[in-house]
Amino acid sequence: MEKEMIAMLLAGGQGSRLYALTEKLAKPAVPFGGKYRIIDFPLSNCVNSGIDTVGILTQYQPLVLNEYIGNGQPWDLDRLYGGVHVLPPYQKASGSDWYKGTANAICQNISFIERYNPKYVIILSGDQICKQDYSEFLKFHKEKNAEFSVAVMEVPWEEASRFGLMVADENDKITEFQEKPKEPKSNLASMGIYIFNWDILRKYLLEDDEDPNSENDFGNNIIPNLLRDGRQMYAYHFNGYWKDVGTISSLWEANMEVLDPEHSGIDLFDENWKIYSRNSGMAGHHISSCATVENSMITDGCKIAGSVKHSVLFGGVKVEEGAVVEDAVIMGHTTIRSGAVVKHCIVAENVLIDNDAVVGAMLEGNEKGVATVASGVVIGRGAKVGPNAMVRKNVKEGEEEW
Repeated sequence: MEKEMIAMLLAGGQGSRLYALTEKLAKPAVPFGGKYRIIDFPLSNCVNSGIDTVGILTQYQPLVLNEYIGNGQPWDLDRLYGGVHVLPPYQKASGSDWYKGTANAICQNISFIERYNPKYVIILSGDQICKQDYSEFLKFHKEKNAEFSVAVMEVPWEEASRFGLMVADENDKITEFQEKPKEPKSNLASMGIYIFNWDILRKYLLEDDEDPNSENDFGNNIIPNLLRDGRQMYAYHFNGYWKDVGTISSLWEANMEVLDPEHSGIDLFDENWKIYSRNSGMAGHHISSCATVENSMITDGCKIAGSVKHSVLFGGVKVEEGAVVEDAVIMGHTTIRSGAVVKHCIVAENVLIDNDAVVGAMLEGNEKGVATVASGVVIGRGAKVGPNAMVRKNVKEGEEEW
């Protein structure tokens, strides 16, 4: 029995630009929006789009991610035929192991895809926050009689040179591909989400694998080779919410946008397009009579006695009376003691911010930068962490980290 379309989700990224947040964690496993992880978004999109077979290609620090995915039950992906499968690199008789690039990662798993004999394969990224109906994308692909389609978003022309760009004609047929060009000919940025006819994808993966000079990458190798051969390639315009959260500032921005769904377009309470996650199973949150909470997302298990404004608090966070949290992303089971001031920052899981410490506050009116504290760190009593600091180890009482 064959599947019409299966998904291959690239989740092996080291996420080096997220620094302290991904030292012990694959980027797709980074917490987001109170009770989610980044990978919940493409998985939920698959389920909501009618895709019931997903291969997740992991590589860097996969343990938390593997444990989180489990048998796929939270996303209704615990299927006897299909479902979700974590696909780490493995040694084969031919000797190939570590994934060399995005295309090589898929190539090493051709046998997995062949088990389902799909007509189409959708390639997804595990490090984006995006709500997208992949069935609409597939409908476009079929209508155009395409062999390859890529989801694109219009970006401001002044930012276009930061992206891989698709140049397309009036019928959305792709005529050229520019990888981060100095002089862009288009403002259609590739979202890194592709639909291939499986026979075409298989052919080009195998050819690419034989090329010793290839970087084994979709953007640098596969797409240029398709263009070279004049394949039927089309650009699918997407106008929903999409954000690459590969940097500290973009991850912080995306969390802040959760607090303003009407303007940002990311609504985590949308009953028609639910985002599923492995629920923490924690008790409800408690906000005491002395607390003030304004325009914030407070997740299960939080205990709030201090002041929280315009912030996202993950499960089990404690904010003591007299503590101030503002414009901040505070990940699970972190404690902020009385007198501490925590502003404009991302604080990872299991952190202790002790009494009267200052983290990320605009000490001299400096409005730039997002302070970041790695998981398990202790910020000592009265310590100061500057607005651009990247803290990976404990900061002792009274010390400063800039």
